[in-house]
Amino acid sequence: MTKKQKRNIELTIESIGFEGKAIARHNDKVHFIKKVVPGDIVEAYVKKKRKSYNEAGLVKVLEKGHERIEPRCEYFDDCGGCSWQNMDYRNQLKWKKQHVIDAFQRIGKIKTNILDVVPSSEEFNYRNKMDFTFSAKRWVTRKEIETYDEIENKEFALGLHTPGAFEKVLDIKKCHIHPENGNAILSIVRNFALENGISAFDKKEKIGYLRELIIRHSSSNDGIMIVLTTNATNEEYDNKINELALLLSESIEGEINFIHAINAGPSPVAIDSSRLVLGNEYLMDNILGVDFRISPFSFFQTNRIQLNNFIEKILDSVELDNNMVAWDLYCGTGSIALPAANRVREIHGVELVESSISDAKVNAKLNGIENASFQVADLHSKDTPDLLDKLPSPDVIFIDPPRAGMHTNLVEHILKIGAPKIVYVSCNPSTQARDCQLLGANYKVVSVLPVDMFPQTYHIESIAVLEKI
Repeated sequence: MTKKQKRNIELTIESIGFEGKAIARHNDKVHFIKKVVPGDIVEAYVKKKRKSYNEAGLVKVLEKGHERIEPRCEYFDDCGGCSWQNMDYRNQLKWKKQHVIDAFQRIGKIKTNILDVVPSSEEFNYRNKMDFTFSAKRWVTRKEIETYDEIENKEFALGLHTPGAFEKVLDIKKCHIHPENGNAILSIVRNFALENGISAFDKKEKIGYLRELIIRHSSSNDGIMIVLTTNATNEEYDNKINELALLLSESIEGEINFIHAINAGPSPVAIDSSRLVLGNEYLMDNILGVDFRISPFSFFQTNRIQLNNFIEKILDSVELDNNMVAWDLYCGTGSIALPAANRVREIHGVELVESSISDAKVNAKLNGIENASFQVADLHSKDTPDLLDKLPSPDVIFIDPPRAGMHTNLVEHILKIGAPKIVYVSCNPSTQARDCQLLGANYKVVSVLPVDMFPQTYHIESIAVLEKI
């Protein structure tokens, strides 16, 4: 045996913890390991030793567990996206509920009613937005290496990042979590770039033209928005982009809106400028009868199948009436505020992203909603109290923060405001439970409803209802 083989250990997977990490014990020490499911018996190696636990890597599955299924996607072993495709959906829901329970009991020290997860009616093809990356360094898969075939196009990839290898990208021909025509768009863009010799961006060398590709779908109509981000403008290539937009409009069913964005700086997400090539500068969608105009880079919930159900669950979680004043903090484009406006006297939305607030105002006007106001502000700022004190006192506060949760400045001021009810929506039960514990000085969590917006992943949205004590 080699030294490496001697370090390998056998693990029996017992459960799954936060962030989809499976849990096993060896010599009375907890080991965290990815890409396995409860019941699996695996050969593994210790990647990192910690004081209270070890991080392990998978060598091979020795015996398949009862929750394991065959992943649908051929890229599952290499892609960092759908980490739970090897687990059947019923068990995905079971573990997602358990994660919410664990967060509130262990992190928040809160005993409350955790309801069953609201499942997504579709397990695949549900995402209305996908962000793909170009790279001059393609990730070579294990399958390619094992077959010893000649590896082609090593200097071009269009797909998703592989875990732990930011510079390299997995070239993906078919992704199962966005609509089928999204894969057709991927194929057309890839083939067009290769046939025309248009280079992919090299993050290390800072050269190359193609950087990012965003594909957005409307959940209420056949609208598609394509945003192609490139490096500094190049007249020859820019003309080719115009040809590509026309080709897509002729080849893909639906209304194609195409935007060419420029990012010539070091940040992978910053946009210097953009130009409309085809169609409109926005996408139209609908939530509970309210029309939404969505700008290219504005946030909008990604599960097009579950979206209406999710927003309805949020609004139904408390009894609203037309005498109420409501706040919507971290309101985005108004996906909660505008449908809620039909049920309350007035609602006030606050959000940091200017483009989202601009969309929210346009959407209110588009739908003739006059009892909703929106403003740009940093809710984590020390000036938060001055801003919120200018708003009418709320009967209910909707809160839907980013994954990091609320800043203590905001938590402290919400406690002072003392709204009778709070509806806290989060895609991160850990920070949600932490914040609910902080709010526990004046509030009691009466229920938590998990809603699955992300099948095939460990992510879960949850709706916590808090009432003033």
